[in-house]
Amino acid sequence: MARNSMRCFATVLLVGLSSFAGCSANSSAESGTSANRISIRGAGSTFVAPLFRKWFEQYHQEHANTSVDYRAVGSGEGTKRFLADEVDFGASDAALTDEQIASVPRGAILVPVTAGIIVLAYSPEGMPEKLRLSRDAYVGIFMGKITRWDDPKIVADNPEAKLPAREIAVVARQDGSGTTFAFSNHLASVSEEWKKDFGVHTTIGWPGHVMLANGNGGVAGQVQRSIGAIGYVEFGVAKQCGLGIATLQNKAGNFVEPTPTSGLDTLIQTKLPANLRVFMPDPEGTQSYPIVSYSWLLLYRHYDDAKTRTALKGVVQWCLEAGQQYSESLGYLRLPPNVIELAKDALNQIEK
Repeated sequence: MARNSMRCFATVLLVGLSSFAGCSANSSAESGTSANRISIRGAGSTFVAPLFRKWFEQYHQEHANTSVDYRAVGSGEGTKRFLADEVDFGASDAALTDEQIASVPRGAILVPVTAGIIVLAYSPEGMPEKLRLSRDAYVGIFMGKITRWDDPKIVADNPEAKLPAREIAVVARQDGSGTTFAFSNHLASVSEEWKKDFGVHTTIGWPGHVMLANGNGGVAGQVQRSIGAIGYVEFGVAKQCGLGIATLQNKAGNFVEPTPTSGLDTLIQTKLPANLRVFMPDPEGTQSYPIVSYSWLLLYRHYDDAKTRTALKGVVQWCLEAGQQYSESLGYLRLPPNVIELAKDALNQIEK
């Protein structure tokens, strides 16, 4: 457990840090004059922060004159900064609404660059290694109606497991979050009661006694520190922290583990529209994992500065091509080839 704690501590630091730059300590001494160097500013999703860190560091190693300063402040705050024209790009797991797009004087383009799995991660101490949760069970937990691990509904899902007679401690996001948007969108699709009482938002007034944390790393860290806890986090963060990960019941009634295969099955079941904004709140498919979200870069249609425009397009192009090879090892999903081509078409809409 100590090793998992150290890994989780490092992950929480990574995802919770306000910023990281795709550059090394000695990068300023690398080839190229200062006039040729450029730093691109971005802000947003913590859901994709571990992957972005890898991408931007690797890109800087291959393109020494370009670095990316990305601030992992959450999708809500990243969207605010993008709409206020304070960054070169935003990143969000909730995309942009039509109204938000229309409000951007420079124009706005959505480019999906990755997709990820949202899991229900639980503190493993005293819990079974394998835990199954039906739709009724996990909706009940997050609505504050199922408050103990030995509740009959959870016992029925796990007839051979020994469940503790212990209170459930729910951990949720405090900050404006695309992860919360995707999770609440799923709950609203599964439960009419949730839809009526809480709806779909980037922040939720959670019922019952809920521990709140900032960022995916903050939720994962709180779950690990709290016996009996459960929270919703990105798959790779949960794995890095050594948390238990529940197998969830999908729309077809099957219990499905979160894996690259089940996540990709969800993506394949969903067709992207022309604006590339699509959500998968309750996907079809017998082996589809039920909670998967695209993550989008929020880009301006017009960039007056030619260096920024060229550098940014180069970074995003690389992420859509070479960058995809790093996705699975960090717990994310490679984009299907057809989605990559549509994303490149959107990227090419950037103008002077």
